Amino acid sequence: MKRMRLWVVGMLIVALLIGACAPPPSQPPAVEAPAAEAPAAEEAAPTEPTPTATPIVAEAGAGATRLIYWNGLTGSDGVTMVEMVQKFTEENPDVSVRVEMMPWGTYFDKLLTSLVSGSPPDLFLLHEFEIPQFAGQGVLADMSDYYDDHGGPVPVSDIYPQVLKALELDGARYGVPLDIHGWGLWYNKDLFVEAGLDPETCPATAEEFVAAARKLTKDANGKRAGEEGFDPTQIEQWGTAVSWQKPTTLSTMWQFGGDWSDRAGNATLTSDAVKKAVQFWYDLIYVEHVAPPPAGFDTWQTMAAGRLGMLPEGSWFLNFANDNEINWGVCPFPKIGDEHVTWISSHVIYTPPTLAGEKLEAAKRLISFLTEQGALWATSGQPPARISQFESLTPDRYLSAIVLGTSFQEIGRYDFAHPCIQQVIDQGYMPEFDAIYNNLKTVEQGLADANARVQDILDRCR
Repeated sequence: MKRMRLWVVGMLIVALLIGACAPPPSQPPAVEAPAAEAPAAEEAAPTEPTPTATPIVAEAGAGATRLIYWNGLTGSDGVTMVEMVQKFTEENPDVSVRVEMMPWGTYFDKLLTSLVSGSPPDLFLLHEFEIPQFAGQGVLADMSDYYDDHGGPVPVSDIYPQVLKALELDGARYGVPLDIHGWGLWYNKDLFVEAGLDPETCPATAEEFVAAARKLTKDANGKRAGEEGFDPTQIEQWGTAVSWQKPTTLSTMWQFGGDWSDRAGNATLTSDAVKKAVQFWYDLIYVEHVAPPPAGFDTWQTMAAGRLGMLPEGSWFLNFANDNEINWGVCPFPKIGDEHVTWISSHVIYTPPTLAGEKLEAAKRLISFLTEQGALWATSGQPPARISQFESLTPDRYLSAIVLGTSFQEIGRYDFAHPCIQQVIDQGYMPEFDAIYNNLKTVEQGLADANARVQDILDRCR
């Protein structure tokens, strides 16, 4: 039996890693998503087969009280999550858990349909910025009683205040957080050395970032970007890449003082600040020639192949980097604009308001258990949302979580949690960012069209 269980777990790991080899164009890899966050998911230029609603399933335990747990963790962080659930069922033999993992791109619609139709999972994973969208439809339970200030087991004083605030809406507290994940900069130390760069020093400003990207970009004849004779049509090694366009662009526009809306019902994507941010990344592709057009370019696999020097990417990249034996370094997302800011989010566990009886009691036990596993969850790269857990991490095992987690606390910013946030992202600005970065539209035209799209969504969602 033990040998059979190990075989099943091994096959699950293979299935998750195969399904995570490349994050979708507009989502982070299963973290958010990682392909190895991605992305209410997140939540990138790589391509993958069109996702279906067919979940990857893992069964844990054999208890009579059976819980159904949905999430979008189809990458290697999903493997970690399943390990956490298995630990729970070993300590709680009266409970069994069916974990269903599906790509974020199909997850939201399937989840919302199940919640509205009255046949939801018993617990499920979302992000903090989706609370207004789901709570507004009455499909999230007020989970205030999970916290010790309302008689529950989760200590309020041990949750980072910015996380706790993000869970509150109209006097209720929705969900229990697992982490603060977000955007940083990963790089290949071997390529840094080969380019004459210090492998222990990250570019911290726009000037340093562009200079490093030039040195890391190499054509078929070995010429670096900016050198005489450099051929931008025959590039074999790239200095950087735009990667997942949402957090890359949001982080940069926030640094310049811009945003996609004024949070009062008006789209603001045509501001000078937003133009500066988008122009920066556009110029890296078409003026500096140190980053590829995103369409069809697989950032993760190019990084694994040793042909990409620096990659703006999420905290969830860790396991992929390790699995592919990349000699990686990691640092905070650079300060490209006037203020140092980076995009962050949180994975949060929720229950539907219809959950009751022994299943509710079992779900509370499972959620409480999962929030206690921050150190294990951090092995997937995700910095814990619990203060004591984060402070217990040691550099020898959790270096990336410490480096990025510290930056998230210092410069991290949650996105505006609008009730129609997914529409704003998927139908609003993301198609236009994609058109700009693939040179199908000018920066000005693309942002004007993005602004019109977002404004139409905001008007319909008043």
